Amino acid sequence: MSALCGLPLLECVYCLACSRWVWKKFLYTAGKESENWGIAGAGEFVPVPRICRYILAVYEDDLRNPIWAPPGGYGMNPDWVILRRNDEETKGRVPPYMIYLDQDNDDIVVAIRGLNLAKESDYAVLLDNKLGQTKFNGGYVHNGLLKAARWVFGAECEIMREVIERNPSYTLTFAGHSLGAGVVTLLTMLVIQNREILGNIERKRVRCFAIAPARCISLNLAVRYADVINSVVLQDDFLPRTTMALEDVFKSVFCLPCLLCLMCLKDTCTLEDNMLKDPRRLYAPGRLYHIIVRKPFRIGKIPPIVRTAVPVDERFEHIVLSCNMTSDHSIIWIERESQRALDLMMEKEQSMEIPPLQRMERQLSLAREHSEEYKAALQKAIALDVPQGSSPSSYGTFHETEGGSDSSGSQREESPFAAPSRRKESWDGFVDRLFDIDALGHLVLKKS
Repeated sequence: MSALCGLPLLECVYCLACSRWVWKKFLYTAGKESENWGIAGAGEFVPVPRICRYILAVYEDDLRNPIWAPPGGYGMNPDWVILRRNDEETKGRVPPYMIYLDQDNDDIVVAIRGLNLAKESDYAVLLDNKLGQTKFNGGYVHNGLLKAARWVFGAECEIMREVIERNPSYTLTFAGHSLGAGVVTLLTMLVIQNREILGNIERKRVRCFAIAPARCISLNLAVRYADVINSVVLQDDFLPRTTMALEDVFKSVFCLPCLLCLMCLKDTCTLEDNMLKDPRRLYAPGRLYHIIVRKPFRIGKIPPIVRTAVPVDERFEHIVLSCNMTSDHSIIWIERESQRALDLMMEKEQSMEIPPLQRMERQLSLAREHSEEYKAALQKAIALDVPQGSSPSSYGTFHETEGGSDSSGSQREESPFAAPSRRKESWDGFVDRLFDIDALGHLVLKKS
């Protein structure tokens, strides 16, 4: 028909669809994702700028003579650094990291730096994953990041246990940026599941700050661990929103039209209900903190606003086409904007002259609100029939998780809260019924 009319009809329809998608993307702003979230308070946001500085400090070769220190310095005592591991010591299995005993804040900090663009080993960790490749604790996780987390846990568990036993009142904080954020997310989950190895440390003493994280755990795990894991995202950051295979992103980075076409097709052909019910799909982990510093059609920045929630749907699902989508991923800018946001929060509290007793009551009330929001997110996940979207099961072991690492032939467990009429065939069962895997590991349609 297109030949008779003299017009390439299929190509025209496709171009119109792409144009509409791009136009909607340019009108779409990152602030819409979190516009219904609550406003974060100073008490819960206090550690974020400090944690960012600790991660930045991992880039330094000598903390006594820093080269890249932010204004005001890192705020660290070099004598309190317990250990540091560089690329040679980790042999490329994980980015460099350090363990720091923060005696000013009663905190044991394990900080892992982000992706080094000049290190092939970092790319190998990030790209070592396929959809549904690795199961963990009733959900799916990023394969390469889980391997890196297991290596860190195996190498440093004895040192961490000794430090924890010497400081029984200290919290244990895992912090990382970008690639390191994904590693500390999985490392935190390993610690929670194997607390007896670290002297039976209480769950409430363990926390994680994933700064600009990659999507590394399935939705059920992202919600279930929201009481421990916190993700911090600066406005338009691309990585927490990158839903397509990271390998395809890096292949397409030099061909923007190719990348946009792939994203257009993916966003157009995938329904949100299907995304939520696909147990293999990965998401940004835990409770989300979204730092807003710009508004559409305005020149310059606005005073930063920090919103927080434990969302089930609309969990950074859309790439934002913005000239800041890569710069917002920088740990330097995240540290600056988070510090600006915290300063404004503190100024607001000081101007209100809140008495110490009422401030303490507000902190307790905030903890209750977070607990209620966490439970509500679990209930919503169950209501939406998110696979395994229930309360955490009993803690497992490495042997149990390794036994479920290959998920090609497994069936997802049905939630006991789901009505029988809503229990449907799992995605894995559907794939196994229609497809075979060839010698190269690719899915091929079964011959009837």
